[in-house]
Amino acid sequence: MIQQLSPIGSGPAATEPDATRVGFRRRYRTAPTAHRSQRARWADAAKGACIILVVLWHVVVKDYLQVDWHLGAPAPGLWGALGEQLLPLRMPLFFTISGVFAANAVRRPWRVVARGRIAAFLYLYAVWLLIHTVVLTALPDLPTDRAGTPLGLLEQLTVTPSNLWYLYALALYFTIAKATRGLPRALVLAPAAALSAVTAAGLLDTPGNRGGLYQNLVFFLAGLFLRQRILGWAATADRRRLLAATVAYALALAAMAAAGAQRWFGVWPAVSVLAVIFGITAAAQLVRWSALGEPLARLGRVTLPIYVVHMPVLALLHRLLLVPVSELGRSAQGLIVLGYPVLLTGAVIGLSLAVHRGLLVLRAGWLFALPGTRRAETAR
Repeated sequence: MIQQLSPIGSGPAATEPDATRVGFRRRYRTAPTAHRSQRARWADAAKGACIILVVLWHVVVKDYLQVDWHLGAPAPGLWGALGEQLLPLRMPLFFTISGVFAANAVRRPWRVVARGRIAAFLYLYAVWLLIHTVVLTALPDLPTDRAGTPLGLLEQLTVTPSNLWYLYALALYFTIAKATRGLPRALVLAPAAALSAVTAAGLLDTPGNRGGLYQNLVFFLAGLFLRQRILGWAATADRRRLLAATVAYALALAAMAAAGAQRWFGVWPAVSVLAVIFGITAAAQLVRWSALGEPLARLGRVTLPIYVVHMPVLALLHRLLLVPVSELGRSAQGLIVLGYPVLLTGAVIGLSLAVHRGLLVLRAGWLFALPGTRRAETAR
């Protein structure tokens, strides 16, 4: 998606989806400052791009492809195909960045990690799971996971995470990272990589969002263990590296599609590694172009409210728009068919931030941070 509840390490940027910062209370804007490092800006820009892609994917599969497009042309399928090509990029890149900036947190005592990270993410997951369950039950038209029974809700709280699985995963990943901190890196990374490959090959039962949970641990750990190399790569990225990374990612996607190798053991994680390299390189280049890089970085610093709020917002818009758009004439549909996902994605993100702002005005900052922590004070 989709970072943080507290500053990244000792730097100014965030790692997990951000709780609100003081500078974003009113307009979600912040001017670049001298103390905000280039390192933090590329990470923020990458997170901003990732959250856009997460929302866009949900818009495409849960709304856009549900519309009755009677155009006689495969135009709607283009968006679905594009979204599938970005699957190896979105969450692996998000979790890699989370791992890169988790190093300082993992070094802290267990009691600090348990409350500041593990409990905080589990709290956010549980609170927003309950909210999603209520809202999505009231708006049942959106094709997405929802708990229909108390037992189903308990399952989503424990072993089969919901659409909010990123928060659940971060709590689990921080626990694993802290518990294995004294072990050799290879001894930790190798099982995580094997788990990712086994899951991607379809060799494990992965109901709900368990697949994402299993596949992305290796990227969080890789970000944690290879922190310095990743930061060095981003700091020295240039156009030639970007071109090479783009070509490598594109060729890997084409080869995987041509061979039908998505389920071959190890192929999907390998393509995801190339996607992450491309994403880091592209983000490092984008921040040098302030017209695009700075808006993405600003967005990347408020990913938490977008991540937790966007699904209920999308469910409401889907309820309002599905029938009217489906009933448009062929010429009217032809005018909007290619731009509709972009417009709806922008609307969902804007409304999510507006809801967030309204909740803060209503003193509901506890929805975005564990009460009794410094992060809760920041949210308020």
